[in-house]
Amino acid sequence: MTERRTPRQAEVGSLRGRLLRRLASLLALILLLSSLSAYWSARRAADTAYDRTLLASARAIAEGLYTDEGTLKANVPYVALDTFAYDSAGRIYYQVLDLRGALVSGYEDLPSTPKGTRRTDDYPALAHFYDADYRGQGVRVVSLLQPVSEPQLNGIAEIRVAETLGARERLARELLFGTLWRMGLLSISALLLVWLAVTVALRPLEALRRSVAARASDDLRPLPDVQLPRELRPLVNALNQFNDRLRGLFERQSQFIADASHELRTPLAALKARVELGLRSQQADVWRTTLEEAAQNADSLTHLANQLLSLARIESGARAIAEGGAQRLDLSRLARELGLALAPLAHKRGVALALEAEQPVWIRGEPTLLNELLCNLLDNALAHTPPGGNVILRVQPSGLLEVQDDGPGIPAEERNKVFQRFYRRSAEGLGAGLGLAIVSEICRAHQATVELDEATPQGLRVCVQFALDPG
Repeated sequence: MTERRTPRQAEVGSLRGRLLRRLASLLALILLLSSLSAYWSARRAADTAYDRTLLASARAIAEGLYTDEGTLKANVPYVALDTFAYDSAGRIYYQVLDLRGALVSGYEDLPSTPKGTRRTDDYPALAHFYDADYRGQGVRVVSLLQPVSEPQLNGIAEIRVAETLGARERLARELLFGTLWRMGLLSISALLLVWLAVTVALRPLEALRRSVAARASDDLRPLPDVQLPRELRPLVNALNQFNDRLRGLFERQSQFIADASHELRTPLAALKARVELGLRSQQADVWRTTLEEAAQNADSLTHLANQLLSLARIESGARAIAEGGAQRLDLSRLARELGLALAPLAHKRGVALALEAEQPVWIRGEPTLLNELLCNLLDNALAHTPPGGNVILRVQPSGLLEVQDDGPGIPAEERNKVFQRFYRRSAEGLGAGLGLAIVSEICRAHQATVELDEATPQGLRVCVQFALDPG
């Protein structure tokens, strides 16, 4: 079976190919810059070599100067011009000027030294090097000032030797091509070595891919991180952390399904049995009693279903908080709004509901979950407070939320157990045993602590400590 590739996969390509392409582009850029640098270096090397030869020719001509009856003469030796004879790519011209600048020997129209040309410091001679055009082609010229000291003649003569640039350019090209050939071969070798190194380096990643592909869909065991390069370990650790969260989510979903099926099966069976029993009777008062009991059972089932759904919603809210989705909320305002909403229910049950929240208390949290927490705490307090009792909802400036009632309270030995799901106190058996479990889960999502304490003079006091948000 061949693996189908999505358009996005085809567009991105392989990591090996991308690395080689980028490396090839980088090497091409380096090769271009190196070529320019190599050309100028080769040209400077050629200029240095040929300038030295030009100066040597000028000195050879200077050694042939002599005077005859007060006139400067030049005996140009063949060796002075034979220096360039081996190179057919260039031509050489010379010119000898006397003390007054008159032509003694050579070509008349050689270009003179431009004004401002500096004397060379590379050689111990009164020489000037410059570029010029002569007879339609570029030349390199050296002007050597030669002192003449004779009884009848005393002054400075000038010898100029010019050479066409063909030989220099050919030498520079040869040096450049030699450098490019070696660098090109080195670049290709480097790419081959990099390809081999990348192939070897990617073998652990390929082995990891095969290991993941061979796993079953429900296999969420941690991936092994042994014999992996250091750069791959953060990826494997991130995948293992994701698998842990996913496994926890699956476990909670399975637990939710198991809890729901277990808790809903019995009341649904009892409701169905009661309805069937009522249907067998022919008396209207029995039918009415059956319908009233069925309505009560339906209300209990609805309440249980809502609490189960609340447990399921807590996970998404906790994930939103962990991913930075928490909001800055005023806990006092939330308490006031929910207290006003539940005031009619408290009045109906004959319970006095009091609120103590004098100033804003800012925390970070998810508003839906916090409303669920407050609703469960107040609902439990109202359910266990007898008529004529009091329920106090208090918000402290330190971020402490308190719900206090006048009910029977919870014995100290059972205060940790009531946070377990579906735990019902043997003495009462009220509710589904999910209210305080929901409170505990919401506190965990908000990194808050919840404690149960005995109220004064009697009853239960639930304390939830939130961390303040300084804003």
